[in-house]
Order: sequence, then structure tokens, then C-alpha cells
Amino acid sequence: MAKETNNADQSGREVLVLLGGAGDLALRMLLPSLYYLEVDRLLPHDLRIIGLARADHDGASYRKLVREHLGKRANVEEAAWNRLAARLDYLSVDITKEEGGKALAEKIGPHGDLVVYFALSPSLYGPVCQALKAADLTGPQTRLVLEKPIGRDLESSCATNAAVGAVVDESQIFRIDHYLGKETVQNLTALRFANVLFEPLWDNKSIDHVQITIAETEKVGDRWPYYDEYGALRDMLQNHLLQLLCLVAMEAPSGFDPDAVRDEKVKVLRSLRPFTKANAAHDTVRGQYVAGVVEGSAREGYLEEVGKPTKTETFVAMKVDIDNWRWAGVPFFLRTGKNLPDRRTQIVVQFKPVPHNIFGKAAQGETRANRLVIDLQPDEDISLTVMTKRPGLSEEGMRLQSLPLSLNMAAPGSRRRIAYEKLLLDVFRGDRTLFVRRDEVEQAWKFVDGVARAWAEAGIDPAPYAAGTWGPQGAHALIAPQGRAWNE
Repeated sequence: MAKETNNADQSGREVLVLLGGAGDLALRMLLPSLYYLEVDRLLPHDLRIIGLARADHDGASYRKLVREHLGKRANVEEAAWNRLAARLDYLSVDITKEEGGKALAEKIGPHGDLVVYFALSPSLYGPVCQALKAADLTGPQTRLVLEKPIGRDLESSCATNAAVGAVVDESQIFRIDHYLGKETVQNLTALRFANVLFEPLWDNKSIDHVQITIAETEKVGDRWPYYDEYGALRDMLQNHLLQLLCLVAMEAPSGFDPDAVRDEKVKVLRSLRPFTKANAAHDTVRGQYVAGVVEGSAREGYLEEVGKPTKTETFVAMKVDIDNWRWAGVPFFLRTGKNLPDRRTQIVVQFKPVPHNIFGKAAQGETRANRLVIDLQPDEDISLTVMTKRPGLSEEGMRLQSLPLSLNMAAPGSRRRIAYEKLLLDVFRGDRTLFVRRDEVEQAWKFVDGVARAWAEAGIDPAPYAAGTWGPQGAHALIAPQGRAWNE
């Protein structure tokens, strides 16, 4: 077990402070990510890690807690754990108070680069920033890492961003959307911009439509106090779904650097056609699950979980139009929800069919348009469906079949990385390419606020759907015109 640290020996060392260090995100995602970075010896060699929360721990009991949670996720290598444990320390304070900031500054002592990770409710960001500033912990060597959601709407997002921006420069702020750390999401960028094959076809001349799905089999459960305030629109669409849409739709950046990439994503967000009272009724679907069966287990309805009447949506689907030259006329269908049949995050790029069938009647019913399917979870894979000749002979002439070409580059038996590993590594390196800029967050909120306002003006309440189904019937009707269907 690591010994208690001595601040007198820490001068010049890089420090990571995990605010909310005894909470679910830290124990389930952040600390396992740090452990795996330690296994691969990718952590800064002199890094100290301080978990901070109100929970009553000392360094020894905190290390024991972290070790227990790591054991639930991995076969822990003792040598790597001992190296990580030697870095770990703990502080029990209320960091929203000035005294808490001073206690943290004393705990840190002399230091080099300082990374402060906000694994906290965004409502606490302002008071925490003021406490850090009062303790002189917001200098040029400090980087602040913010978890989503940044606010609940444009107004609260602007207020939160202003509170953080008042104590550090924008270049010191790292806003996390962990989806951007997924290997397959980064592969999408490589697929588009490192190959001559796709880019000439990546427009309205060749693509019929795009589907983006984030489906969860989980119920809301004990998270309902938070979820009931946000709903599926604000909890998932405002960040994850719109980020994936941006990566599919953006123009090639001038280089793979932070501002060039994020400039192109902001252009996409500004090109999204706003929703109005007139089009919200037929281009969006709100849903709320009722009792049903998911993965063989009975589930109660959302209202039973909450215990009171509420119009919060647990499912949302919409047809989004991007008003620019590349994407004019190509609908983007987005959907996300709780208590759905499968756990899946998937991007489907549906190409248009060939203009003319030359293979005769026998092959006419077998011809399928090319389809690029990018799976992010539960498995990470990229596959391109192409038409080939069916093996064998036939009196009816050439027969066709549709086959997927898998672009999955994962080595057999290799460990699937946690998305936070890549993002934490980039924070230590100061690389903001995969992080979200302030104007990007606020532009996304502007679009989402428009959706919420259109729902209110049109009086659109959530439609019921049974747990274990793919949302209200309206979600299927949304995509059905022109013979389209969700990839299920």
C-alpha cells in the first residue's frame, strides 16, 4: 500500500485533481482509465492524483476503495496498481467553499501543470471556479476539464461558460464528450479524410440518407431526479447525437488541429434547419416508456419510477435537414431512448441505389444499395455492404448477393479501450482537438432550445411506447417515406 504523500517533496510535479473523486463517474470510468494508462506507462512520469469529495476518506481508505472498484472491471496487475496507488491521495472538503479551495491548495503544495477534472453537477461549476481562483489555483498552468451537460439550455449554458471563462482562458478549458474518445469515432475521421475512395461520394449526389442511433436498454431508475429535468433531448441529443452528426457532415478541416476541426463542426451546427411549430409535428417524435419487457425482464413505466405525473420524454427521434450545398435534400434521422430492445450506438450512411439494373429480372429483387454501417457500441466495427455475384450457376442468369466488408482493425483478443483513456491522455498533452469549444456547445443548445420551443408551441406531449420496443409508432412513420426504414 502506498504511503501518505509529503507535500514538501512534490515541487514541480504535475497534479490531477478529481473533483467528485469518490463518485460514480470517477470510480467507474476515470480511475479505471488512469489505471490502464498506467499499465501502458502513458501517464506523466511524475503525476500525482488527488481524489476530492465530501465523503469521509483518508488516503489509505480511498486507495482501498479504488482498488475494489478496479477489481470489478479488470484483472488487476499488481505492479501497475502499486505504481498507480503511489500516485493516489485524497482530500475530504467542500470545494464549493473558499475554505475548501484553500485546503486543496495546501494539499497540492508547489506543483507544475495542474489538471482539475469536474466530475460534478454543472450547477456547481461557478462556485467551484471561484473557490479555485481564491486559492490561486487558476493560473496559466491550470487546465479545467468539464463534463457534460454544460447547462440545461442556452441561457444556463452561457452562464456556466461565463463563470468558468471568468477564471481561466478558453485555451485552458477542456469540455468532454466521451463519445469523441471512442476509437471508431476517430476512425470515422480517418475513413473520410485519409481515403480518396469516400470523399467524392460523400454528398447529396450519392447518399440517400443518414441514420444515427443511440439506443439504451437501461431504464432511468434512480437517476430520475436528474433525468426528469433534462429528458432525452437535452441529455443525449444535445451532445452525443449532434457531435456524431457533425463528424459525419463536416467539411474537411485545413488540418487536424483543435480549431480547424472545431470550426468545421460549428459550421454544421449553424446549418441545421431550425424546427418550428409547423414542422415539429411531422419531423419529430417524443416518447415515454410504459410497462413492458426488456431482455426478458419486466420493466415498470417511467411514471411509476418517478412517482408523479411528468411530460419528460425518454425517447426522441427526428428528421434533421442541413442547409448547405453538400447535404441539401439528404435527411439525417436521429433517435435515442431508454428501455429499448438493444444497446446500440450506430451510424448508418445509406447510399442511393444504382440508376439502372443490367442483370435482368432475377437480380432485380436482390439488388441492394450500398450501406456503410459504423458501430460504436456494444462492439466497435465499420462495415461496407457491397453487391457481389452469388456463387454457382443459374438458369435465370446472374444472381446477386449483398455482403459486408468489415473494416474492423481490432486485434483478436485485444482489450477495448475506455473512451476516457484517450481523452485524459490528450488533456495531459494539452491537445484540445477532441474537446468541445464554447461556441460549439452554445450553438448546439440554440438548436435544441428551438426543438423544445416548437414542442411547447405545437403542444406535442410524449407518446407512450412499451419498454422493449423501438419507441412510439411515429418513429417508424418518421423514416418510412420513400421506402426508408431504421436499421434494426
